[in-house]
Amino acid sequence: MLYILLLAVGLAAVLFMGVSAMSGPNPRKAAKRRMEAVKERHLEGSLAAAAQAQIRKLNAARAARMESLASTLIPKPALLRKRIEQTGKDISLSKYMMFSLGTALFIMALLLLKGAPFLLALFIGLMIGLGLPHMAIGFLIKRRIAAFTNNFPDAIELMVRGLRSGLPITETLGIVASEIQGPVQDEFRTVADKMKIGRTMEAALQETADRLGTPEFQFFVITLAIQRETGGNLAETLSNLADVLRKRGQMKLKIKAMSSESKASAYIVGSLPFIVFGLVYMVNPAYMAGFFSDQRLMIAGMGGLLWMGIGVAIMAKMVNFEI
Repeated sequence: MLYILLLAVGLAAVLFMGVSAMSGPNPRKAAKRRMEAVKERHLEGSLAAAAQAQIRKLNAARAARMESLASTLIPKPALLRKRIEQTGKDISLSKYMMFSLGTALFIMALLLLKGAPFLLALFIGLMIGLGLPHMAIGFLIKRRIAAFTNNFPDAIELMVRGLRSGLPITETLGIVASEIQGPVQDEFRTVADKMKIGRTMEAALQETADRLGTPEFQFFVITLAIQRETGGNLAETLSNLADVLRKRGQMKLKIKAMSSESKASAYIVGSLPFIVFGLVYMVNPAYMAGFFSDQRLMIAGMGGLLWMGIGVAIMAKMVNFEI
């Protein structure tokens, strides 16, 4: 009964946090919050407004306590918070911790129901509970950075047209924030908002470059800094930069196509033992049950996983090219 309860709790946490992380900001909830803010301004000084303000303070205090607890339990919370910000999703440290804990409990309870030893189930549950959210955050970062990189040359070209028409660089940043869709719009809107509250353009752009961590945006920031110091035709410089970034993207696609065969071979070689293990376990569970009960087979299986991990890491390094 305890295993089933752990399985249900873990599954519920995984589903809830996965949906909330992938769905992003809810427009309906945002509109509701704006309507409540308008109502509070009209009802300022009334009993209802005071009650709503008190409720918001309690919710904020509860969220702050959860964030403090998560920061205490999670190693290097600042680095993790930076990685979460790179995804563009509204994910707090407490949500991340709950997702990791729910995944670990779900895997652990599932293995215990299948008859696995407690220590093995605990080890595999913790490994997947820590590794799967980390991989999910990495996937979201990679997808968002790819979308940003694809649209970034178009944003620079839009800035070039604005500069050639006589607009200042600060105005062209606002135009990009309103015209280009996707992550480019979000990042340039953040830069424009920071400039409106008094931050310098160089500081706002550098903070965005540090958060994104992409060489393309760093090239853009360096170009603007050099032009600010030395002068020159900024529109022509940015036009050349956009052309270089497009050629860089074409080179990445060419290398990806040339290395696709090697990557496919690495995927097949790395996944084949797990597929065979799963198929044999489905056909004859008793034959493979020794890997969950016999200590000698458990040690041999862990050793095999270790060597396979080393081999997969070497193959991944061989087909990973930096441009």
